[in-house]
Amino acid sequence: MAMVIIAMESQTVWSMREHLMKILIIGDGNVGKSSFVNRYVNGRFSQSYKMTMGVDFSLKVLQWSERDKVRLQLWDIAGQERFISMTRIYYRGAVGCVVIFDVADSTSFLSCRLWKQDLDLKTMLPNGQPLPCILLANKCDLSQRAVSADNIDKFSRANGFVTWMETSVKNNRNVEEAMGRLVQEILLIQPSPDPVLPPPEDLVHSEPNQTRAHCC
Repeated sequence: MAMVIIAMESQTVWSMREHLMKILIIGDGNVGKSSFVNRYVNGRFSQSYKMTMGVDFSLKVLQWSERDKVRLQLWDIAGQERFISMTRIYYRGAVGCVVIFDVADSTSFLSCRLWKQDLDLKTMLPNGQPLPCILLANKCDLSQRAVSADNIDKFSRANGFVTWMETSVKNNRNVEEAMGRLVQEILLIQPSPDPVLPPPEDLVHSEPNQTRAHCC
């Protein structure tokens, strides 16, 4: 009887499904993209960040359910990258996108249309559909704002965003919620992966949930 129980427990462990997701983080410079990623991945906020050059990427692992593990690869693309041809390379293989603007900066809001158009022009899902995108109105903790919620809502609907949210990286408002909403949307349209065998160390050690590297 003991041997049967062990076999059943082993079968449960080895049926874990793993989802790999490349997520783009785009928008103008100084809207808080790097701060957003750092808050989401590391749970930290800093007032000062060096400007991203090219692309910066981070990893975060989510235990989405008892059977589903999600590995997120977050590509933080520099604000000036929309004006050069490198974005096509950076976008390749992505399955979702976060477009961020500064709610106190109307220019960064107007740029979101150009970022979304650039994205839709250069990449798509294997089924030919646009990437699921969520629009984030960041820095909502500021007392002054240049864009109304009504205008953001109309813009989001007109440009094919899944939804939009107000976020404050400083106050940790809607950071986890926004990413959870995007991952949920991707899982709804992403084919179910085949069960994968977790590395042996996963059965004993907790897995580090973030690594960071620089590119270009």
